Amino acid sequence: MEKRELGKSGIKVVPLVFGGNVFGWTANEKQSFELLDAFVDAGLDFIDTADVYSYWVPGNKGGESEIIIGNWLKQSAKRDKVIIATKVGKPMGEGKKGLSKAYITKAVEDSLTRLQTDYIDLYQSHDDDQNTPIEETLETYTDLIKQGKVRAIGASNYGATRLKEALQVSADNGFARYESLQPEYNLYDREDYETQYEALCRENNLGVISYYSLASGFLTGKYRSEDDLNKSQRGGGVKKYLNPRGYKILAALDKVAKEYGTTPASVALAWVMARPGITAPIASATSIEQLQALIAATNLQLNGDAIDALTTASNY
Repeated sequence: MEKRELGKSGIKVVPLVFGGNVFGWTANEKQSFELLDAFVDAGLDFIDTADVYSYWVPGNKGGESEIIIGNWLKQSAKRDKVIIATKVGKPMGEGKKGLSKAYITKAVEDSLTRLQTDYIDLYQSHDDDQNTPIEETLETYTDLIKQGKVRAIGASNYGATRLKEALQVSADNGFARYESLQPEYNLYDREDYETQYEALCRENNLGVISYYSLASGFLTGKYRSEDDLNKSQRGGGVKKYLNPRGYKILAALDKVAKEYGTTPASVALAWVMARPGITAPIASATSIEQLQALIAATNLQLNGDAIDALTTASNY
């Protein structure tokens, strides 16, 4: 299976990431283990989570996704078969947030403990922290890399100007640099990434792992009217896509999926994978059936006509 390097990190991954936000939320531990086993058994290797997943669920306190992944790593003995990415910085209650040296130093130990591993492959700033100097954050990450606790670092939810500044700080001070960016990007949500980040990432050879790659499930074709919004807990986030442009994108996905004998979800992910500069889209699943559509995307080579049709239908 094809592998792509994450920036200049030396870490090579199959170009599809399993989004771990569902673990401890819409997938319990048993279901999560089954999904992770099926994902790795299919030859895929990249799992993304965050310390804050799934803090938003009543009764949860954050760390649930990392705990489930850690339990799975211990039970399956598959640590050497996977690339684990997690994040730090989102509010976790009681002053637990941000990118200060003191907080990152504690948060990384908490993540390592929950994940039951000695190292994190990709440790990402989940949010920009404007109250902490970029130098302090990057020097802290550099120390963690020297200690062998982290292999590479990445940024998520960073403004383009701040990301550029962070890259310059790394270059000026000999600090580790952000090797990846995690932006929102999919067939519908294109403009922000393409106008603000794409050139910056390609010029600096940053890996790009896009989140909401299926637009909260809209691009699977599951939601085609407001009546469909109650089909899942995520339905409410899909309403904004039910408009003429959204329907035009669905029609193009349906057409290409029919031509290739596959699903709209597989086609939507394959389009992202085919975009220049994209390393791997992130997508999550709560059933083996959903997971199969994600896996199928890694084997789907869209031709130029199919890619052009989708790109044109989704123009903004």
